Amino acid sequence: MSIVIAIDGPGGVGKSSVSFEIAKKFNFMLIDTGAMYRAVALFAIKNNISFEGEKILELAKKLKFSFKQKNDKNLVFVNNKDISSIIRTQEVSMNASNVAKNGRLRKILVDKQRELGKENSIVIEGRDIGTVVFPNAGIKLFLTASSEIRAERRYKELLAKGLDISFEKVLEELKERDYNDSHREASPLIQADDAILIDTGNLSIEEVINKVIEIIKERIGV
Repeated sequence: MSIVIAIDGPGGVGKSSVSFEIAKKFNFMLIDTGAMYRAVALFAIKNNISFEGEKILELAKKLKFSFKQKNDKNLVFVNNKDISSIIRTQEVSMNASNVAKNGRLRKILVDKQRELGKENSIVIEGRDIGTVVFPNAGIKLFLTASSEIRAERRYKELLAKGLDISFEKVLEELKERDYNDSHREASPLIQADDAILIDTGNLSIEEVINKVIEIIKERIGV
């Protein structure tokens, strides 16, 4: 029987890092839903397609997603092309929430996510996994941390990549993204009633991963 581990939470909380290590530990498929929204945003920008209307829906339907863990990365493929790096730019990041606000577009991607997880045990992370995508997931986790802590993490990541940006700008963009995600009409960011809340603010990534591993082992009886 397949197992679904749903990990939700706002940006910069550590979902991607935790999900990667959990998928590797239990040899589950890792589905990065955020990457799917970023991919739609990327191709919309590249093809000068509006985030509203029918054209972006047609675009999303044509995208075929697959994921593959390799070394220390979860690679994202669209139509067999690796787009893992180019979906992480600031422009794509900010426009991903515009994609996520489109209810009809979300439905297309949710169907694709469910299809990917139909026959596999999966780890899947995002903002509405436990509430909308897999409401019957066997294990639901919700990661959180203050906006300042999350912005500091994101700021350090961007500096390490050589980007010239201020902490204040990162914090401002993160708060804007949080607001958009929490107040959108379609599938807003909220904690599922049966999700286990983990505050990552005062924990190292290793401590969060170990905590999640213990929760999963307890639930699946390993």
